[in-house]
Amino acid sequence: MPSLRPHLVATICASLVLGGMTPAAWAAPVPAKAAPQGAPLGVKVGQAKDLTHIEFGTDPTSVGRDGADVVLRFARGVSPEVSRLKIDPPHFVKAVTWAVQGGALELRVTPAKGAGFRLGKADGATFLNLFATPDTAPTVASGPSPKDQAPAARANPVPENGVVKMQPDLQGGSLALRFPWRAPLGAAVFRRGDAIWIVFDAKANIDLSAAPRGRPQFQTMQKMQGADYSAVRIIAPPTVMASAQALGGLWTITLGPSTTPPTAIPLARDDASGPASLTAQVAGSTGVFWLNDPVVGDRLAVVTALSPAKGLDQLHAFVDAALLPSTQGLVIQPAAEDLAVSTDGDTVRIGRPRGLALSPTTARARAIAVAPALDLPAQSSLPALIDFAGWSRTGEGGFTRRYQSLIAAAVDEGGKGKTAGVQARLGLARFLVGSELSFEAIGLLDLLAKTNQPMLGDAEFRGLRGAARAMAGRYKDAQADFSSPTLTDDPASALWRGYVAAKLGDFPGAREQFSRGHAALPLVGPVWRARFARLDAEAALATGDLGTARNELILASGEHLDLIDTQAVQLTQGKLSEADNHPDQALGLYDQVAKSAYGALAAPAILRATQLRLAKGLIQPAIAVTALDSLRYRWRGDATELETVRALGHIYLAQGRWREALEALRSAGQRSPDQPASVAVADDLASAFRALFLDGQADGMQPIQALALFYDFRDLTPIGADGDFMVRKLVKRLVSVDLLGQASDLLKYQVENRLDGVPKAAVSTDLAVIDLMDKRPEDALNALNNSRTTLLPNALNAQRRLVEARALTGLGRYDHALEILLTDKSADASDIRAEAEWKQHAWPAAAQLLEAQLGDRWKAPQPLSGEEQGRLMRASIAYSLAGDDGALGRLRTRYASLAEVSSTPDALRVALAGVSDGALTAQGFARAASDAAAFSGWVAAMKKRFNDKPSWFSPATGAITVTPVAPPTAVKAPLRQAQAAPAKPAPGKPAPKKG
Repeated sequence: MPSLRPHLVATICASLVLGGMTPAAWAAPVPAKAAPQGAPLGVKVGQAKDLTHIEFGTDPTSVGRDGADVVLRFARGVSPEVSRLKIDPPHFVKAVTWAVQGGALELRVTPAKGAGFRLGKADGATFLNLFATPDTAPTVASGPSPKDQAPAARANPVPENGVVKMQPDLQGGSLALRFPWRAPLGAAVFRRGDAIWIVFDAKANIDLSAAPRGRPQFQTMQKMQGADYSAVRIIAPPTVMASAQALGGLWTITLGPSTTPPTAIPLARDDASGPASLTAQVAGSTGVFWLNDPVVGDRLAVVTALSPAKGLDQLHAFVDAALLPSTQGLVIQPAAEDLAVSTDGDTVRIGRPRGLALSPTTARARAIAVAPALDLPAQSSLPALIDFAGWSRTGEGGFTRRYQSLIAAAVDEGGKGKTAGVQARLGLARFLVGSELSFEAIGLLDLLAKTNQPMLGDAEFRGLRGAARAMAGRYKDAQADFSSPTLTDDPASALWRGYVAAKLGDFPGAREQFSRGHAALPLVGPVWRARFARLDAEAALATGDLGTARNELILASGEHLDLIDTQAVQLTQGKLSEADNHPDQALGLYDQVAKSAYGALAAPAILRATQLRLAKGLIQPAIAVTALDSLRYRWRGDATELETVRALGHIYLAQGRWREALEALRSAGQRSPDQPASVAVADDLASAFRALFLDGQADGMQPIQALALFYDFRDLTPIGADGDFMVRKLVKRLVSVDLLGQASDLLKYQVENRLDGVPKAAVSTDLAVIDLMDKRPEDALNALNNSRTTLLPNALNAQRRLVEARALTGLGRYDHALEILLTDKSADASDIRAEAEWKQHAWPAAAQLLEAQLGDRWKAPQPLSGEEQGRLMRASIAYSLAGDDGALGRLRTRYASLAEVSSTPDALRVALAGVSDGALTAQGFARAASDAAAFSGWVAAMKKRFNDKPSWFSPATGAITVTPVAPPTAVKAPLRQAQAAPAKPAPGKPAPKKG
């Protein structure tokens, strides 16, 4: 349960009800526990600075007081989940006991001295809150009370004034910190991360005012205090070591470049006295203290001890806890909440109620004795901790002799079957891994796993093979080994996991793993310690943590490295300088590394130097393009190639060289798909394509160039509304420049491959219109027939009827066209009717429809448009051919003046004169009656309407939009009658035959 916030604490305390409290009716002593049955009673605990909140999963049947104890009785006789309360009591709780009596559970909570408590109920659960009364100060850290574990009473070491004044003393390159106590006392000194801890087993006010300033041995000092201890936390560089010694009550802690190793604390496994546990022989231990680490946020169990100094020289990691390296005392980092640590003066016991998860005794079978003269490389203290220096040692006979002897022992062992053990083969594997013969080690370990499959559950086997795979560059395989549950809590494995994650470009994951493995870093050899630190710096840079990157680079550069590792550190230092806004310093480092004979370092140095010079304006983009274009062919196959292609693509995009940019970015699209940089390249490619065809960057190209670019990279068209909107925009451009065939092909691909339902019907309608404009009415009709579906919007249905009617007209199926438009009284339908009547030479009907389309246009003084001129000309000719002189005279009277100011006055003058005047010759009639002008006018109108029409998809919402048309006039006649109604024949003409 998370810690309660202060304002929430106040609210809870204000609403607490002291309910069900009765006098001490249960004053009898607690009986012995009976065997509980059933699921245990759930108990949740939450802590704040001044409040402890205990919540019970079941409501008690009664609550009472027994002296200072709070007693709760529950109906079920089951055991409560109070192991955490008993082993690690929270603030204001002294003890918790329970018993089953008469089939009921009795739970007894004893508050700490001076603590207040309240009982209440909220949200259906009963809770007990314990808090500090005005005369009780809250404790800082929680944990088992050391006074119950301390040895016999000793002299009080705290000075009379309660203050221990630290006395610093500079001794050459070391700084001695003296803490004068009044009597001997126990202490613990250890390093964790960047901090050196000094813990004393007595509570006093430690005065740090005399601490010197500006010393290289430390950065800051912070005092801490608990209920029964005092501590100093010192932030110091990784190269600073701490040693401890005491004379009487004077403890001297020396910070310097080296230290005298303390006496080793023996560790042992204890299975005899109950559940599996660990014991440590810490002579003169004075108590166990639980400290909260303010940086990591976890808790440590610190065992203090009297002088002389004794500690652990390396990390000991187990599933349930880790024993950290220490200069003085013992430090346990728990991984289980119910971990218990106790001491009886010399023996410290570490355990859990059900025992620690230690290696089974059957695992010892792999330690079958091998000939002592062979001197196998010894197993490390951690499964994945590689002892490069010790394991690669060859002895007097040299490498060949050592290698052959180990090979012979491994072969002999393998020939004896599974009963012979695996120690010789593991020894050979250690030798190969320590000698960095990674491929040979992988082959040996794979064979061992094939013949002894239980080895796959062995932590050391997994650590060895994972390290060998990582060194060989088989990072995915290494991930599989290091993800084994047997290595979950191994800090050395965390270092290798961070190494692999950094190599794969997963920098956040690398930072997390390096942080988890930081405790094992001092145990690694100098070369690999520098490599781990450098990659940790790379990951910190990638995640914006410049402080960590700087510290890790200091650690990496402090080792004695070969030329390649030195250049690798310089490359990372250049990246840090660049991120720290020191471009000149970064350029100098990049130029040094660019001369490296190792391409994996020279290539990124050249890349970053070129990018930096371009950003500073030191080189022209053309020079940068030449350098990057050469580099992408010079070094291939990793993230550097992808970053080079990205940089080259960005330059091309900035110059508007779209085709070159798309081709460059796509050239690296399929390389190293697991690299994050590959995802970035794909994003850049998609963004460039969207900018071209969705955001309007391609609008400045010639339409045919835009079409060619789209066809070459059409596989980049996004799925969904955005992709369809791209096609729509390109189709509009193609239609506007009469590239109707290409526009039709684009829409046809959309219809056949990407759309369905209503969107397909809408796009097919546009496809049919384009086919009609391209004089392909049969294709237009096929487009409509192949996209028929139910439940289309009314406006879309009306559009499709109009397009179908015009397609039928183009095919000469006039009766069918007129039948489709029988109930449609819209202007578009009237235009199609006029076209059908004209082509059937039904002159009176055609003339009336054409004149009706003009309406009262003669009353407006504006010149006639091209479409209106065509209608006037065809209406006049139709009236003339129908012999209706009265109607022709009406048109002449109304439109003569407008005809004179039109763009074709001669043609209109001839048409309005009529056949009777002899002005219309056969040749003139043919020209006047031509369909070309009318069709061109319709095409022009369709182009304008098509380009003004919104997309059938909204890019933002994906909603379908359809251009509204004038609704047809409602006709209540039955459908049978409407279909049976024949079209009116022209006067003097027989009714046309049904097609």
